[in-house]
Amino acid sequence: MSLLTVSDLSVELAGNTILHDVDLHIDRREIVTIVGPNGSGKSTLLRTIVGAVKPTSGTIKRESKLAIGYVPQQLQIDPTLPITVRRFLDLPKPVSDTAAEQALKQVGTTNLDSKQLTDLSGGQFQRVLLARALLGKPDLLILDEATQGLDQPGSAAFYQLIDTIRNDIDCAVLMVSHELHVVMAASDRVICLNGHVCCEGHPEHVVSAPEYRALFGSGTQGALALYRHEHSHTHDADGNCE
Repeated sequence: MSLLTVSDLSVELAGNTILHDVDLHIDRREIVTIVGPNGSGKSTLLRTIVGAVKPTSGTIKRESKLAIGYVPQQLQIDPTLPITVRRFLDLPKPVSDTAAEQALKQVGTTNLDSKQLTDLSGGQFQRVLLARALLGKPDLLILDEATQGLDQPGSAAFYQLIDTIRNDIDCAVLMVSHELHVVMAASDRVICLNGHVCCEGHPEHVVSAPEYRALFGSGTQGALALYRHEHSHTHDADGNCE
């Protein structure tokens, strides 16, 4: 049984149709990535799934007592606001020191409790956002372009962390990304969105689909080449190809 099923979903905002006839499902423990051009409705779809946007029509069925952790695309922090990492993890409700410490350890970020949020690097801040999402012990972790602003090594490390967390806590992952090369190696399934679902399936199937090529061009062969490379070689502890 799927953790979450979206059926015939449509969303209109300010009189504009953003999404129409969207069908998708997320199964336990799988990593599903949504790709699509700017303005294709990716963020709107995620916000609708978490309940921040009301659909115009269609249904979203969630497994009973489904816990969702959400990492937004952007979170603007007032640079004059004095708030530490530890205090931030207490929002919107306090958590124990043990739970906060465990969440920070899960994302590979320790000894940051007393640091100001505004003093964190981009990579550290994204990991703190991820730690906050993990505090609710999610069955489904949703990430909206969580690597935005990170360099390529930082993005690759973050995706590797997501895979580790998926295996550690047995959650499913639904994420939006514009980094096509990384997506192909990091996902179990890819959904190509452009107001509706253009194509979906195994990464190798999607990257070869005409609908995908029409949106992203012939350069996507590079994504396919990377996908094949990642899945046909073993790697050492440092991630180097053996």
